[in-house]
Order: sequence, then structure tokens, then C-alpha cells
Amino acid sequence: MAAFVKAINAKIRAHPVLNYVCSTHFWGPVSNFGIPLAAVADTRKSPELISGQMTFALSIYSATFMRYSLAVSPKNYLLFACHFINEGAQLTQGYRYLDWHHWGGREKAGLTGAVEAGKETAKEVVAKAVEQK
Repeated sequence: MAAFVKAINAKIRAHPVLNYVCSTHFWGPVSNFGIPLAAVADTRKSPELISGQMTFALSIYSATFMRYSLAVSPKNYLLFACHFINEGAQLTQGYRYLDWHHWGGREKAGLTGAVEAGKETAKEVVAKAVEQK
């Protein structure tokens, strides 16, 4: 049985693509892609839910590992791509957080909601006036 496993392993390691797919240089970044996928999905959620501290920490984390992915030998471009996407998503989230909490985004949203409610009320009043004629 051990000879069979050694023979299969040698055949896999002899093929460059299969060797790469069976390495941690491939599976590490692939398993790590859940972080940027979640971050990109979170850009559609309300900015009230964003944690400024966690966004900052994940931005530093991704910047660090972007640098690391190019410093190792051989360079791990898949890991770089993973953290590049995450860095972009975290910077977007950071902007949304600052806009909502520090640059008046919450107040703008409140005014927009009040204007929309006023428009609906005006439509109801016009509809009732038309009915009474």
C-alpha cells in the first residue's frame, strides 16, 4: 500500500499544475478567499453595522499579507490577489464607516427618509382631493 501511495504522489509531483494544486501555495489562499468574499458582500449592507476597529485591523492584515505574498519564494500571486481584493473591500468599508459616523451620512439618510415620507403624504393628500371633487 505504501508503494502505491508513493507512486501516486510521485506522479502528482511530476506534473507542475497538479503539484501546485496539491500545495499550500494554492490551498492557503483558496481557503482564505472567504474573507474578501464576505467583505465584498458586506458592502451592500447598512453602514450602521460596520465596525471601525475591525475594518482597520483587516486593512492592516491584508496590507501585511500582500507584502508577505511577494516576499516569499516563490512569490504567491494567488495570495496577493486574495489580499488585494480584501484590501479594496476593507478600504471601501472604511470609507462607508467614516461617511456614516463622522461625515454626516446618518443625518443625510434621515433627511432623505423624511423627504420620501413627505412625498408619500403629499401623494395621499392629492389622491383624497381628487376623490372629493
